[in-house]
Amino acid sequence: MSQEQPIRRDVDTDHLHHDGMKKVDDHDKNNNNNKAQGLGLLATESIATQVVVVVGGKASGGSELAEQRAGTITIGEALEATALTAGHRPVDYSDAAAIQAAEVRATGRTNIVPGGVAAAAQSAATRNARVTRDEDKTKLGEILSDASSKLPSDKPVTRRDAEGVIGAELRNDPNLCTRPGGVAASVAAAARLNQTITSQTNNNNNNNNNIINTTTTPNK
Repeated sequence: MSQEQPIRRDVDTDHLHHDGMKKVDDHDKNNNNNKAQGLGLLATESIATQVVVVVGGKASGGSELAEQRAGTITIGEALEATALTAGHRPVDYSDAAAIQAAEVRATGRTNIVPGGVAAAAQSAATRNARVTRDEDKTKLGEILSDASSKLPSDKPVTRRDAEGVIGAELRNDPNLCTRPGGVAASVAAAARLNQTITSQTNNNNNNNNNIINTTTTPNK
């Protein structure tokens, strides 16, 4: 009696590759949708969420490189969100300090950019301190409405960026607190949204890799 040979079920790798790549493409589209929705929700979250800071505390672990991926919200975009949440408020020294901290982290420079968003904020804060009527003062919306275009370089917001901006705003506020909907609150909200986007990206990439690498072994 001839020995029956095991049946090998060949995997349609072309189909798997095509299907896997389609899932990757779909996920890229979802990332862009998440970013668009995130920018729309960022203003709402930065107002509704209270920013809690533990002075002297340390950031939890995690690679910043993992957060710098497509679909995330940049520092410039977070500053522009502040123009929506607090654009009517006059610029003060705590705002200027937070904006400077954000610009330094976005550009990687140790000094502010001449003619940039931080320089404009500092000038506005100095002028506002000498003006009596609020209606005559320069507002945050005037400084931050096009913040991204005033930054020579930009990057996705990370937790460390948020902590640096929050610390700058706290140190320069007379009451040692951040303002709801302000610069620190918007940057912190962007960092949280970026963590969510990054987590979703990692999970979907792992699922796609599992699909592409799936093989069927011969029956024994």
